[in-house]
Amino acid sequence: MKQNIIIAVAILVGIGFSEASHTHAATITGSKHDLSASTGGEICIACHTPHNANTTITDAPLWNHTMTVATYELYASPTFNGTISQPTGVSKLCLSCHDGTIAPDAFTGHTGVTSIAAAGNLGTNLKKSHPISFTYDTALATADGELTDPGTLPAGWINNDKFECSSCHDVHNKTGIPKMLHATNTGSALCLTCHKK
Repeated sequence: MKQNIIIAVAILVGIGFSEASHTHAATITGSKHDLSASTGGEICIACHTPHNANTTITDAPLWNHTMTVATYELYASPTFNGTISQPTGVSKLCLSCHDGTIAPDAFTGHTGVTSIAAAGNLGTNLKKSHPISFTYDTALATADGELTDPGTLPAGWINNDKFECSSCHDVHNKTGIPKMLHATNTGSALCLTCHKK
Protein backbone atom coordinates (compact mmCIF):
# COMPACT_ATOMS: atom_id res chain seq x y z
CA MET A 1 0.00 0.00 0.00
CA LYS A 2 2.76 2.46 1.01
CA GLN A 3 4.70 1.66 -2.17
CA ASN A 4 1.59 2.36 -4.30
CA ILE A 5 1.17 5.76 -2.61
CA ILE A 6 4.83 6.63 -3.27
CA ILE A 7 4.47 5.63 -6.93
CA ALA A 8 1.25 7.64 -7.25
CA VAL A 9 2.92 10.72 -5.72
CA ALA A 10 5.94 10.32 -8.04
CA ILE A 11 3.64 10.14 -11.07
CA LEU A 12 1.73 13.25 -9.98
CA VAL A 13 4.96 15.17 -9.39
CA GLY A 14 6.22 14.06 -12.81
CA ILE A 15 2.99 15.21 -14.44
CA GLY A 16 3.29 18.55 -12.63
CA PHE A 17 6.83 19.10 -13.94
CA SER A 18 5.77 18.03 -17.41
CA GLU A 19 2.84 20.45 -17.38
CA ALA A 20 5.03 23.30 -16.13
CA SER A 21 7.55 22.72 -18.92
CA HIS A 22 4.76 22.78 -21.51
CA THR A 23 3.13 25.94 -20.10
CA HIS A 24 5.48 28.34 -21.89
CA ALA A 25 5.47 26.29 -25.08
CA ALA A 26 1.67 26.33 -25.16
CA THR A 27 1.58 30.13 -25.03
CA ILE A 28 4.37 30.53 -27.58
CA THR A 29 2.61 28.21 -30.04
CA GLY A 30 1.11 30.33 -32.80
CA SER A 31 2.71 33.54 -31.47
CA LYS A 32 5.38 35.63 -33.21
CA HIS A 33 7.97 33.68 -31.21
CA ASP A 34 6.81 30.32 -32.53
CA LEU A 35 9.85 29.42 -34.64
CA SER A 36 8.97 25.75 -34.88
CA ALA A 37 8.81 25.97 -38.70
CA SER A 38 12.58 26.54 -38.76
CA THR A 39 13.42 24.14 -35.91
CA GLY A 40 11.81 20.95 -37.13
CA GLY A 41 8.82 21.41 -34.84
CA GLU A 42 10.72 22.25 -31.65
CA ILE A 43 9.23 25.26 -29.83
CA CYS A 44 11.99 26.18 -27.35
CA ILE A 45 15.21 25.18 -29.15
CA ALA A 46 15.69 28.45 -31.05
CA CYS A 47 16.43 30.16 -27.72
CA HIS A 48 17.09 27.40 -25.18
CA THR A 49 18.79 24.01 -25.15
CA PRO A 50 19.12 21.38 -22.44
CA HIS A 51 22.70 20.49 -23.49
CA ASN A 52 25.79 22.52 -24.45
CA ALA A 53 24.12 25.84 -23.59
CA ASN A 54 25.99 29.13 -23.54
CA THR A 55 26.15 29.86 -19.81
CA THR A 56 28.30 33.00 -20.15
CA ILE A 57 25.38 35.29 -20.95
CA THR A 58 23.58 37.14 -18.16
CA ASP A 59 19.86 36.40 -17.76
CA ALA A 60 19.93 33.68 -20.42
CA PRO A 61 18.87 30.32 -19.00
CA LEU A 62 20.31 27.48 -21.11
CA TRP A 63 20.87 29.94 -23.98
CA ASN A 64 21.13 28.50 -27.49
CA HIS A 65 20.78 31.51 -29.84
CA THR A 66 23.64 33.46 -31.40
CA MET A 67 24.22 36.74 -29.55
CA THR A 68 24.38 40.09 -31.28
CA VAL A 69 27.62 42.06 -31.13
CA ALA A 70 26.08 45.23 -32.58
CA THR A 71 26.73 48.70 -31.22
CA TYR A 72 23.57 50.80 -30.94
CA GLU A 73 22.68 54.44 -31.35
CA LEU A 74 21.00 55.12 -28.02
CA TYR A 75 17.91 56.99 -26.90
CA ALA A 76 18.60 60.51 -25.67
CA SER A 77 16.29 63.19 -24.29
CA PRO A 78 16.85 66.24 -22.08
CA THR A 79 13.88 65.12 -19.97
CA PHE A 80 15.24 61.63 -19.29
CA ASN A 81 16.79 61.34 -15.82
CA GLY A 82 18.30 57.87 -16.21
CA THR A 83 21.69 56.86 -17.56
CA ILE A 84 21.66 55.02 -20.87
CA SER A 85 24.32 52.50 -21.85
CA GLN A 86 24.59 49.84 -24.52
CA PRO A 87 21.86 47.20 -24.09
CA THR A 88 22.64 44.38 -21.70
CA GLY A 89 20.91 41.43 -20.08
CA VAL A 90 17.44 40.52 -21.30
CA SER A 91 17.33 43.37 -23.84
CA LYS A 92 20.49 42.08 -25.53
CA LEU A 93 18.82 38.67 -25.81
CA CYS A 94 15.82 40.29 -27.52
CA LEU A 95 18.00 42.35 -29.84
CA SER A 96 19.81 39.20 -30.95
CA CYS A 97 16.84 38.76 -33.29
CA HIS A 98 15.20 42.16 -33.28
CA ASP A 99 18.17 44.30 -34.38
CA GLY A 100 18.28 42.55 -37.75
CA THR A 101 21.97 41.60 -37.47
CA ILE A 102 21.36 37.98 -36.44
CA ALA A 103 18.82 35.68 -38.11
CA PRO A 104 16.12 34.21 -35.84
CA ASP A 105 17.15 30.75 -37.05
CA ALA A 106 20.79 31.26 -35.93
CA PHE A 107 20.98 28.74 -33.12
CA THR A 108 22.88 25.59 -32.16
CA GLY A 109 25.88 26.86 -34.10
CA HIS A 110 23.98 27.45 -37.37
CA THR A 111 24.43 30.78 -39.12
CA GLY A 112 20.76 31.19 -39.98
CA VAL A 113 19.29 32.53 -43.19
CA THR A 114 15.95 34.07 -42.28
CA SER A 115 15.76 37.80 -41.66
CA ILE A 116 13.25 39.12 -39.17
CA ALA A 117 10.26 40.89 -40.71
CA ALA A 118 10.43 44.68 -41.02
CA ALA A 119 7.73 45.26 -38.39
CA GLY A 120 9.79 43.44 -35.75
CA ASN A 121 13.18 44.68 -36.92
CA LEU A 122 14.27 47.61 -34.74
CA GLY A 123 17.68 47.91 -36.37
CA THR A 124 20.61 49.34 -34.44
CA ASN A 125 19.27 52.89 -34.17
CA LEU A 126 17.34 52.90 -30.88
CA LYS A 127 16.99 56.70 -30.68
CA LYS A 128 13.26 56.54 -31.42
CA SER A 129 12.54 53.54 -29.17
CA HIS A 130 11.73 53.52 -25.46
CA PRO A 131 15.01 53.57 -23.51
CA ILE A 132 16.20 50.17 -22.26
CA SER A 133 18.91 48.75 -20.02
CA PHE A 134 18.90 51.67 -17.61
CA THR A 135 18.77 51.39 -13.85
CA TYR A 136 15.19 51.89 -12.66
CA ASP A 137 15.36 52.22 -8.90
CA THR A 138 13.78 54.29 -6.15
CA ALA A 139 16.44 57.00 -6.62
CA LEU A 140 15.48 57.43 -10.29
CA ALA A 141 11.75 57.44 -9.48
CA THR A 142 12.32 60.09 -6.82
CA ALA A 143 14.56 62.24 -9.04
CA ASP A 144 12.11 62.04 -11.93
CA GLY A 145 8.99 62.65 -9.86
CA GLU A 146 6.70 61.10 -12.47
CA LEU A 147 7.77 57.46 -12.24
CA THR A 148 6.23 54.76 -10.08
CA ASP A 149 8.50 53.41 -7.37
CA PRO A 150 9.83 50.13 -8.82
CA GLY A 151 9.05 48.32 -5.57
CA THR A 152 5.34 48.66 -6.33
CA LEU A 153 5.51 47.41 -9.95
CA PRO A 154 4.28 43.91 -10.82
CA ALA A 155 6.82 41.15 -10.18
CA GLY A 156 9.19 40.54 -13.07
CA TRP A 157 8.75 43.91 -14.76
CA ILE A 158 12.14 45.16 -13.57
CA ASN A 159 15.03 42.77 -14.18
CA ASN A 160 18.18 43.11 -12.02
CA ASP A 161 17.06 46.66 -11.15
CA LYS A 162 16.95 47.58 -14.84
CA PHE A 163 14.21 48.52 -17.25
CA GLU A 164 14.53 46.11 -20.18
CA CYS A 165 12.49 45.06 -23.23
CA SER A 166 10.94 42.48 -20.89
CA SER A 167 9.56 45.27 -18.70
CA CYS A 168 6.77 45.74 -21.25
CA HIS A 169 6.94 42.59 -23.39
CA ASP A 170 6.41 39.00 -22.29
CA VAL A 171 8.71 36.85 -24.43
CA HIS A 172 6.72 33.71 -23.55
CA ASN A 173 3.35 35.33 -24.32
CA LYS A 174 1.74 34.11 -21.08
CA THR A 175 -0.86 36.89 -21.14
CA GLY A 176 -1.86 36.38 -24.79
CA ILE A 177 -2.18 40.18 -25.15
CA PRO A 178 -1.33 41.54 -28.62
CA LYS A 179 2.30 42.55 -29.20
CA MET A 180 3.20 40.14 -26.39
CA LEU A 181 2.61 42.82 -23.75
CA HIS A 182 2.50 42.17 -20.01
CA ALA A 183 -0.72 44.15 -19.75
CA THR A 184 -3.20 45.78 -22.08
CA ASN A 185 -2.32 49.27 -23.25
CA THR A 186 -5.94 50.30 -23.72
CA GLY A 187 -6.16 53.84 -22.41
CA SER A 188 -2.34 53.74 -22.06
CA ALA A 189 -2.75 51.36 -19.09
CA LEU A 190 0.60 49.65 -19.67
CA CYS A 191 2.44 52.99 -19.91
CA LEU A 192 0.68 54.33 -16.84
CA THR A 193 1.94 51.41 -14.79
CA CYS A 194 5.34 53.13 -14.67
CA HIS A 195 4.54 56.70 -15.70
CA LYS A 196 2.48 58.81 -13.28
CA LYS A 197 0.71 61.39 -15.44
